[in-house]
Amino acid sequence: MENENVKPNFEFVALMASLMSITALAIDAILPALSNIGLAVNSLGDTENQKLITMIFLGLGVGQLFFGPLSDSYGRKPMIYIGFGVFFIASLICVFAPSMSWMVFGRILQGVGLSAARSISISIIRDTYKGDYMAKVMSFVTAFFILIPVIAPAMGKAILDSLGWQAIFLVQLFFSLIVCIWFWKRQPETLKPVYKIPFTKNVFFDGLKELIRYKKTIAFTIISGLITGSFLVYLSAAQQVFETQYDLVDEFPYIFAGLAISIGVATFLNGNLVLKFGMQKLAFMALYLFFGVSLLYVVLFWNSPNPNVIVLIVFLATQFFSLGFLFGNLRSIAMEPIGHIAGIGAAITGFTSTIISIPIATYVGSFVENTVWPLFAGLAVCGFVSLFIFLLIRRKQRIALV
Repeated sequence: MENENVKPNFEFVALMASLMSITALAIDAILPALSNIGLAVNSLGDTENQKLITMIFLGLGVGQLFFGPLSDSYGRKPMIYIGFGVFFIASLICVFAPSMSWMVFGRILQGVGLSAARSISISIIRDTYKGDYMAKVMSFVTAFFILIPVIAPAMGKAILDSLGWQAIFLVQLFFSLIVCIWFWKRQPETLKPVYKIPFTKNVFFDGLKELIRYKKTIAFTIISGLITGSFLVYLSAAQQVFETQYDLVDEFPYIFAGLAISIGVATFLNGNLVLKFGMQKLAFMALYLFFGVSLLYVVLFWNSPNPNVIVLIVFLATQFFSLGFLFGNLRSIAMEPIGHIAGIGAAITGFTSTIISIPIATYVGSFVENTVWPLFAGLAVCGFVSLFIFLLIRRKQRIALV
C-alpha cells in the first residue's frame, strides 16, 4: 500500500538499509586489502586491482535485468533469497580464487547476487511509498546505509591484519546471513497479487517499451549514471590515491570514513528537507555545487602536483556532501512515474545507470596514477553534462505548464 502521510517505520527503514548495505560492505571492506589480494592472485598493478571494485558494479547492473522482471512475476522475497544464494557461492569463489581472472569472476558474480537485494529493496520502498515521501524514506535508508562505508574500511583493515584478506569475505557472508534471516522473519511481501505480471520472454521488452514513454525517467537515469560513474572513479582509486600517492596507509580507513560521514550528514538533511523543498529542487542545487567544486579544483590545480592532503579532503568532502542530496533523489525522481512497473523499472534504470557508470570509472580511473587531477576533471565533465540534461528537463516542464 502506498503511503504519502504515514511516518516511516524505523524497522522498515533499517531493514531496507541493511539489504543495500551488504553491497557497500562487499565493496568497501576490501579496499585496504586490494594490494594484498593483488599479490595473492599475481596482479601487481594498481589500476588492474581497481577491477576488483569496478567489476562488482558490472554484476550489479546485469543481475538487475534478471531479478527485476522476476520479482514483478513471482514476488519480491523469493528473488532476494535467490540473490543471497548466488552471493554465498560467489564469495567462496573469491576466497579460493587462484588467479586474478577467477577473482574478477567471483566479484562479478557477487554483484549479480547482490543486485537482488539492492534493486528489489528500491522496488519494496516504491511499493510502499510514493512522491516526496518516497524520497524521504530513501534518504533515511541511505543515511543508515552510509554507516557501512564509514566503518567497512577500518573493519576490513582490522580483519586483514589479524586474520588475512580471505576472512573479509567470510565476514561479509556472516553479515548477509543475519540480514537474510531478519528479512525472512519480519518483512511481508509487498507485491500485491493483482500487480503480478506473468513472466514471458517479452516481459523485459514490454517493460522497456513502457518505460521509454517517460522522458523524465530516462533523463534522470542518465544523470544518475553520470554521477555514479564519477563517484565510482573515486571509490576504485581511493586506496591508490591515499596509500600510494600520499603514503597514508594507516590513515586511509579513517579518511575514507570521514568522507563517507559527509555523505551521511547530507543524506540525513535531505530526508528532513525534501518534503519542504521537493526532491527536484534539492537535486538541482546539489548538482550545481557538485559541478562548481569540481571545476574550481580543475582550474586551481591545472598542471600542478597534488595539493596538501587537507586541501584534497576539503574538496572531496564538499563533493560528497552534494552527493548526499543526489543519490536518493535522482533514483526517486526516475522511479516516480513508473510505480506500476516498479520491479522491471528499477531493473532497467539500475542497469542503464550502471552501464553508463562503469566505462566512466574505467576510463577516468586509468589516468589517476600520479595525480588526483584527472579525478576532478572527470567529476567536472560528468557534472556539466548532468546539469545540461537537468536544465533541458526543467525547460520542458515549464513549457508543459504554460
